[in-house]
Amino acid sequence: MTIDTKDMLNSILSSISRIDYVRPDDIPNIDLYMDQVTTFMEKELASSKRHEDDKILTKTMINNYSKNNLLPPSEKKKYSPEHMVLLLFIYYFKNFLSINDIQSILAPITKRFFHSENDRNLNTVYEEIFQRQYENIDFEVRDMIRKLRDSNKAFADIEDDEERKLLSNFAFICSLSFDIWVKKSVIESIIDKDMMDQKKSNSKKKN
Repeated sequence: MTIDTKDMLNSILSSISRIDYVRPDDIPNIDLYMDQVTTFMEKELASSKRHEDDKILTKTMINNYSKNNLLPPSEKKKYSPEHMVLLLFIYYFKNFLSINDIQSILAPITKRFFHSENDRNLNTVYEEIFQRQYENIDFEVRDMIRKLRDSNKAFADIEDDEERKLLSNFAFICSLSFDIWVKKSVIESIIDKDMMDQKKSNSKKKN
């Protein structure tokens, strides 16, 4: 007896279905006060909570993001649609990246595209990224199913059903975790390389 494939597949599909995507068209096209921002995020991302009392976004979080230069200051106590986009990116990134890494990623994007006078701004950037990630979900589901089936083949020599199920489940968790670790390592390498390149560029400008 290995992991119940049907039950686990249902669990995977259920988890995926609970992931909230804030579609570009859902982002208000007007400036919002902080209370309106937190209410919007709480409503749109509610199903992604692990526990009912988890907080999606609070006033304290927003203030801390501003203090850490992750978020440009509000304008007359209001936050623009582009502020909302940055808050969404921060929400997703903070689950697996440090504040410093998030700052390194968002700083050049914010500098170039926040309130850009060109056709491309943070809203159009979000639209493009959203579309690509949305289209990629089926691939992610298929990859998890492949990992599940592979994990069910692990520890095939164990005769004790309960023990084999326990270890097969552990193998599946490890497989998913290793995938996250590899991708996180790649992200950190990209960040470190970009920072090194920026230092070299600044050094050349000084010379």
